[in-house]
Amino acid sequence: MFDRVLSRVSACLDENNLPYMIIGGQAVLLYGEPRLTKDIDITLGVGPDHLDKLLLIIDQIPLKSLPEDISTFVKQTMVLPTLDKSTGIRVDFIFSFTPYESQAIKRVNKIKILGQDVCFASVEDLIIHKIFAGRPRDIEDVRIVILKNKNIDTLYVERWLKEFDAASDEKNFLTTFKSIMK
Repeated sequence: MFDRVLSRVSACLDENNLPYMIIGGQAVLLYGEPRLTKDIDITLGVGPDHLDKLLLIIDQIPLKSLPEDISTFVKQTMVLPTLDKSTGIRVDFIFSFTPYESQAIKRVNKIKILGQDVCFASVEDLIIHKIFAGRPRDIEDVRIVILKNKNIDTLYVERWLKEFDAASDEKNFLTTFKSIMK
């Protein structure tokens, strides 16, 4: 079921030249081990000023927007939650245009699913996203992904986490990563 949705969404995003990467549980399935996930999280390489274009794309897929006041919701959250009409799978589109996200999208791994290239965050960028999210499930995902992937570019991960620490009051992203790596 997820394969069909991933393939359709990716095809429409590619046809409309909208840069993206799959993050979250679907990426953990690729790099880690099987676990229950109920949705698809997609980071877009554009800001909310591309909302109208995305709305046209989700009609093509077809997906249903979940918020009643879409524009206000996206401005407040930078997320457009949708639902696949045929499967009931939730697909969340996350708007982003930061230098980090732009670089992460350039580093995607393209995986063929049902004949369609699907862009997944690199293993390093998945780790960064999960540490940034910081929930217990995310930290456990990082542990599993690190165990399953021996050739992680730790310098890349550390460089970005150090930058996030510099912009954060808590400054614990790099410390969390280093404690997991021990």
